[in-house]
Amino acid sequence: MDRFQEMTVFEAVADELSLAAAARRLYLSPPTVTRAIDALEQRLGIKLLQRSARGVGLTEAGERFLADCRRILAEVADADRSASGLHTSPQGRLQVSMPLLFGQSLMTPILLEYLQAHPRVEVFGVYQDRVPNLHEEGVEVAVQVGALPDSTLFAAKVGEVRRIICASPAYLARHGVPSHPEQLIDHQIVHSSADSRTPEWQFVQQGSVKRYGLLPRLSCATNHAAIAAAERGAGLVRCMSYQVHDSLALGTLQPVLQTFELPVLPVHVVYREGRRAAARVRSFVDLAVARLRVHPALNGS
Repeated sequence: MDRFQEMTVFEAVADELSLAAAARRLYLSPPTVTRAIDALEQRLGIKLLQRSARGVGLTEAGERFLADCRRILAEVADADRSASGLHTSPQGRLQVSMPLLFGQSLMTPILLEYLQAHPRVEVFGVYQDRVPNLHEEGVEVAVQVGALPDSTLFAAKVGEVRRIICASPAYLARHGVPSHPEQLIDHQIVHSSADSRTPEWQFVQQGSVKRYGLLPRLSCATNHAAIAAAERGAGLVRCMSYQVHDSLALGTLQPVLQTFELPVLPVHVVYREGRRAAARVRSFVDLAVARLRVHPALNGS
């Protein structure tokens, strides 16, 4: 086994923290993995792994060597992609993650435009209302709302959104427009468990955030269902401004308690590899950023 293969085996063991799991990942036998690690440690003259009955862990030297391995393996993969044309011509499978309603209303036109322009790319859209782990889940590009949890990602800010409270004009005509969060107790609440597990809304009052526990009249499993119910007069609903941008423009929903809103949330297009990313990633990021930055749902117009 050559040095490149040994580093590949070591990276897999470090990721899995298990010789057996690394063997399964690489389609090798456990003895082959063990021999590769032993040969690597003997050649380097240092211990890279601490072995125990519960598995393996990295020594301090192993952690330093792992960083070098990842860099070298990434550079080799980068060279392979360049040689095969992946860096110059968009092609292959692109996995994109985005919040459900964001994807349906804002991203679908962008995805279709991209596919039309790049016939050699296949796009797999992951619609989910949670922040994905790009490294672990194989996601190449994601739209994320809120503060970025991983500083190792490359990111382009495309706009801002707000958490808002709204209801249909018909509901507000019957029940009145609340002027203070204290008045929520007198209103019917529509709650989405996709928005938060507990029916608790937050507002800014006198420079600090105050929480209000609520008793929903209607609870829904999805934001889409909760918003649809609010449009039909079921009560007040909390949602992201982009989720109801069209409804607000059409007048089927009306915002309330705007002076008590939380600070705006940034929206980013994030990706993993920066300039080393494949052409399909770079070209998609360029298009998505350009289109989203001028979208009225994200720039306050």
